[in-house]
Amino acid sequence: MDESSPDLQSQQDEDLEGSYSKLPAFRRKQATVSSFVFYVLCSLGLLICVEVIIFSRFLLPLAVGNASYSGDRRSNVSDLINLEPEAPFRTSFHFQPPKNWMNDPNGPMYYKGFYHLFYQYNPWGAVWGNLTWGHAVSEDLLHWLDLEPALKGDQWYDVGGVWSGSVTFRLDGTPIILYTGLAEDLEQTQNMAVPDDASDPFLRKWVKSSENPLLRHPDGVYKEDFRDPSTAWQVEDGSWRITIGTQVETDGMALVYKSRDLLHWELEKNVLYTIPGSGMWECLDFYPVAPTGRRGLDTSTRGPSVNHVLKVSSYNDQHDYYAVGSYNEVTQAFTPVNQELGVLYGLQYDYGKFYASKSFYDPVKKRRILWGWSNESDTEAQDIAKGWASLQAIPRTVWLDSELGDNLIQAPIEELKSLRGVKVSKAEVELEAGSILRIEGSYGGQLDIEVTFEYPDVSKVAFKYGRPLDDPFDCSEGGSAQRGVFGPFGLLVMADDALQEQTALFFYISQSKDRQWSTYFCSDQSRLDQLFVGLLCYI
Repeated sequence: MDESSPDLQSQQDEDLEGSYSKLPAFRRKQATVSSFVFYVLCSLGLLICVEVIIFSRFLLPLAVGNASYSGDRRSNVSDLINLEPEAPFRTSFHFQPPKNWMNDPNGPMYYKGFYHLFYQYNPWGAVWGNLTWGHAVSEDLLHWLDLEPALKGDQWYDVGGVWSGSVTFRLDGTPIILYTGLAEDLEQTQNMAVPDDASDPFLRKWVKSSENPLLRHPDGVYKEDFRDPSTAWQVEDGSWRITIGTQVETDGMALVYKSRDLLHWELEKNVLYTIPGSGMWECLDFYPVAPTGRRGLDTSTRGPSVNHVLKVSSYNDQHDYYAVGSYNEVTQAFTPVNQELGVLYGLQYDYGKFYASKSFYDPVKKRRILWGWSNESDTEAQDIAKGWASLQAIPRTVWLDSELGDNLIQAPIEELKSLRGVKVSKAEVELEAGSILRIEGSYGGQLDIEVTFEYPDVSKVAFKYGRPLDDPFDCSEGGSAQRGVFGPFGLLVMADDALQEQTALFFYISQSKDRQWSTYFCSDQSRLDQLFVGLLCYI
C-alpha cells in the first residue's frame, strides 16, 4: 500500500504526479463481434431511455516475461511476452494471472510511476496451496505486466506459505512488506521484506529481514489464528501502529502493535475492537476518510474531523464487513459511529463474491482504491480443468457518505471510461402496454447498458392490478417469470430471440407495511444458455 508520513505526503504527491506516463501499447485481443439483442417488455405504457456503450476491444489482461530495468523503465518492456487468453471463460477486464490459483490481494501501492498489485498465488496449480506473493505492475490499473513472484516460502518461518500482508512506506519513501508466514508446524508468524534495489520501479526482488520472524503469536492466542498485518500508520508521537487479526476462543478481535522502527514490535494492552462469538478475523484494513468529498487520505492522516474505517474479513462466513468510527490514539480504541451496526453483521463492502479486500492510498489521483478477491463459484474440478481459479474484482474508489456519515460510497475507478467506444442510444421512447422494443445497432463483445424508466403513479398501478404495494415477490430460481406490482426490472443475460433461454439478473421494488420502499436484487439461472443478451422490464 502506498503510504508515507504526513510530513512527506505533499512533496511526494508533486513528485509522483509528474512521473505518470504510459507503457508501450500492448497488442489487444479484438472482441469477437456478437449481436446483442435488447428487449424491453412492459405490461403498461411508460417512457424509456436506453443507452448502450460498446467497449471497443478486449483488454489483454496480462503480459508476462523477464524484462530488465536499465534506467528507462520503458526500454526493455518489449521483452515481455504477451499472453492472450484462449479459454472462453477468462475475463477481459478483471485482473487475473495467466494460469493457476489466486486469492487475496496483498500490498497494493503506487511506486515510481507504477501501480503494484501483489496477490496470493499458487505457481504450481489451480488449487489453493503453495502460496507465494504473485506480483504485477500497471500504469493505469487496467493493463498489467505480470512479473515473477515477489516472495516465496523458503525459510523455516514461511516454508508452509507466504500468506497475506500489507505494504508500508518508511519516512524515506522506501516500501516495506509485512506479511504472515506459515511455519512447518502451522504456526503463523509475522515477517518483513525490503526491496533489494529501491531504484527499480518494478521492485522485482525482495529480501527478507534477518530478524524474521518479527512477531509470534501472543499468550492466549492459538498459533493458527494470528495473521495478516495491516498497513502501518503513525500516531502523534511518531511511533507506528499495525493491527493483526485473531480470535481468542470464539471472540474475534483486532490486536494492535506499536513500534519505533517498523522492525521491533510490542503488543498494546488494549485491542482496537472485538466482538464476542464472532470467530476468526483476517485481512484487517484500517484507514482514515475525509469528512467531505471524494479525496482519499494517507493512512497516517489524523485530525479532529477525520474518522476511520475498520474492515474485517470474517472467516466464518467469508464476507467483508466494515464500520466508520472514531479512533483514539491513546487508548487504541475504535468506536463505530453507528453503535447498533458495529463492525460485523452490519455494513458489507459487497454482497457478492468479494472477500479479503485491501485498500491503498493513490497519491497520483489522491483517492483511496479498494481491491477485493472474487473466488467465483466453480468447483475445484472445474478450476483444474480450466487451468486457473479466481480473479480480482474491478478496483473501486471509496469515500465517506458525508450525508449519513456512517457508511462508504463506492464507484469503479474512472480509468474504465477509457475503454468505451461506440454509443447507441434511444431517448424518450414511449412504449405501449405489452409492446416489445428491439434496440438495433448494438454490436460488440462487451457492453455497458444504462436504462431509465419513467413510470406512472404507483397508486394507480396498484389500483389497476388490484394488488397491494407490499405484495410478496419470489426472488428464487424461476422468480423472474413472476410479476410484482413493480418488477422485475433487469437484464436477461444470454437470451435467445424467443426468450426461451436466458439468465435473468433482476430487481424489484416493494413497499413495506410502514410505507417504506425497498429494492431487492435477484438472479434466476433456471433457463441458462449461451446465446445472446437481452434487457427485460416487467411492470
